[in-house]
Amino acid sequence: MKRQLILEDGTRFIGKAFGYSGSKQGELVFNNGMTGYQETISDPSYCGQIVLMTYPLIGNYGINREDFESVQPSLHGLVVKEICEHPSNFRSDQSMDSYLKANKIPGIAGIDTRQLMKHIRKNGIMRAVLTEYSNKIDDVEVKWEPPVTDQVKQVSTKSPYVIPGDGKHIILIDYGMTHGIIRQLIKRDCHVTVVPYHYTAENIQVLKPDGVMLSNGPGNPKDLPEAIETIRDLIDQFPIFGVCLGHQLLALACGANTEKMDLGHHGSNRPVKNIMSKKTCLTSQNHIYKVTKSSLKDTKLILTHSDLNDGTVMGLRHQDRPAFSVQYLPTSTIAPEDTKDLYDQFIIEISQFSTDRKGII
Repeated sequence: MKRQLILEDGTRFIGKAFGYSGSKQGELVFNNGMTGYQETISDPSYCGQIVLMTYPLIGNYGINREDFESVQPSLHGLVVKEICEHPSNFRSDQSMDSYLKANKIPGIAGIDTRQLMKHIRKNGIMRAVLTEYSNKIDDVEVKWEPPVTDQVKQVSTKSPYVIPGDGKHIILIDYGMTHGIIRQLIKRDCHVTVVPYHYTAENIQVLKPDGVMLSNGPGNPKDLPEAIETIRDLIDQFPIFGVCLGHQLLALACGANTEKMDLGHHGSNRPVKNIMSKKTCLTSQNHIYKVTKSSLKDTKLILTHSDLNDGTVMGLRHQDRPAFSVQYLPTSTIAPEDTKDLYDQFIIEISQFSTDRKGII
């Protein structure tokens, strides 16, 4: 069965259909990871997007129950060069095709993904639609849907819930978090309370946390004015650690600005330099918005990490408060191990903040 991918500028690719048989639209982005496709398709940060995988073979080790980053995938389509129909791995529970069918996500294979990638690099990210094949271009009239601005609302938890632990009490604000965040907090025996994206500062204060974590998530951070205001109210009261979208929201709450990138960063091999330690590590990233570097000069935020490829702001720290953030994913199961010490740093800062506050009292 044939399927076609039609880009907003009229470019059309024809390939083999797999996954869900229906049509879906979304912003077309690319991911250059050689592994971790299961983590990618289950990452809530891809909500509403069609993902092009640049690695040629996808699905070869199947889908298993351990590597999901969310319970329900929220991307709108998958584009690959070759889809493996018969995966081979001792952990595999099902094929990519069956998983996408079960979750109503269309896929297309057999197209020239290298040509498509070059087209995106030249023309920038744009909307696309995966739809049924027609051998007559004039027969296909795409009715483009208006831009989506409520992705976080779609993927955030609807009500608070608790993951018990004996350690520090962490409020995790869910803007579309990956499960990797919870895994890292559990490893440190934290008592975690997950709350929705619109949870107010007053409600968080009632829970008396030791620290607040701002999760990753999809979309434009400026579409969440209520979240920005909540962070602004919390920054003087609790230690804060933000990742990805949480990083951008913290920057906005402190007076910095954000902007949309032409291509974004999507993959697991981007080099980031820690300006403080002078060390460089490879990171897992998934974002199409970034903090505007020039806007930091009028804030109390210090640049701590920078992308070595293009200089994008990758890490920030508040001058006066125990609040810091990174644009990459130290939480992902495909992230390098040397990025996960940020959680230890967060716990240390919570302990130090608690000690200092007792001293003041």
